[in-house]
Amino acid sequence: MTFEEFEPEGALDPLRDPAERDVESTLRPRDLHEFVGQPKVREQLELVLQGAMRRGAPPDHVLLSGPPGLGKTSLAMIIAAELGASLRITSGPALERAGDLAAMLSNLVEGDVLFIDEIHRMARPAEEMLYLAMEDFRVDVVVGKGPGATSIPLDIAPFTLVGATTRSGALTGPLRDRFGFTGHMEFYNADELELIIRRSAKILGVDLREDGGREIAGRSRGTPRIANRLLRRVRDFAEVRADGAVTRDVARAALAVYDVDELGLDRLDRAVLGALVKSFGGGPVGVSTLAVAVGEEPTTVEEVCEPYLVRAGMLARTPRGRVATATAWLHLGLQPPAKAPGEATRTLFDDAGD
Repeated sequence: MTFEEFEPEGALDPLRDPAERDVESTLRPRDLHEFVGQPKVREQLELVLQGAMRRGAPPDHVLLSGPPGLGKTSLAMIIAAELGASLRITSGPALERAGDLAAMLSNLVEGDVLFIDEIHRMARPAEEMLYLAMEDFRVDVVVGKGPGATSIPLDIAPFTLVGATTRSGALTGPLRDRFGFTGHMEFYNADELELIIRRSAKILGVDLREDGGREIAGRSRGTPRIANRLLRRVRDFAEVRADGAVTRDVARAALAVYDVDELGLDRLDRAVLGALVKSFGGGPVGVSTLAVAVGEEPTTVEEVCEPYLVRAGMLARTPRGRVATATAWLHLGLQPPAKAPGEATRTLFDDAGD
């Protein structure tokens, strides 16, 4: 087995392989007690569900917001499981016409949970139909065209809508106001990720050592989906190039192959920082220009790279564009200029002369 046979590109790509998504589904927690992290959201959601079950009525509609990979889909599945209800799954981009939504709503049974992922990307006609369905459990279906068109009211069974969005600011006010509970998902800390990795290792039958779990957790960008994916890639490396045990040294060697550094930055993250620092002098520069420089779509840079780079203190969003912080310069092995925002905790020359 040669080095080249390990393909490092896309180790953190959420759409890398359909088979990967199938494996991820087996690692999802099945109830709120198995769900690690998000303590405030879990507590609030537990109260919403228990209160509804005691009243014998469907709970209020739930909106879950936050970056990708933090467990929004898992929580939607848990909500249905806790209620003992069926779960119907769709996505915002799939609902292009009002008729698409009407067909789905008309097939719901009382108490069902409807999960709409990326709900902010729904077409406006479908969104306007959803308003009435959420409030009055009724939709108006228009039959015919022109002056002869008629509106037929159609009653639907009481249901609970769970919407997930990575861009809560893109939701229209009327839609956001119709959700009775809104939970914002935060990035996970290293201890929470280590618990998730250990649980996943047991399910997958991985010989994970304590120091190996900590190493993977520290490079997982605060995201369980990435933590589980890195665990599987490290497992592959351990089985092929080591004795199968995932130790700290094995994890470090494996993640070096997959181009994931000690802070969890991958090739694209470093390319964005490198272009910002080396090509544009640290900024400010617009996201579209930055995306062209690294050969990616602006939405990829904005939604995949930037949230973590901002959280890690390496990139700042300003009215004039993106700016590299002093921490970003140091991470790339460069001395930050005086104009770089943020205070560097060290310089490249701290150890000079020792």
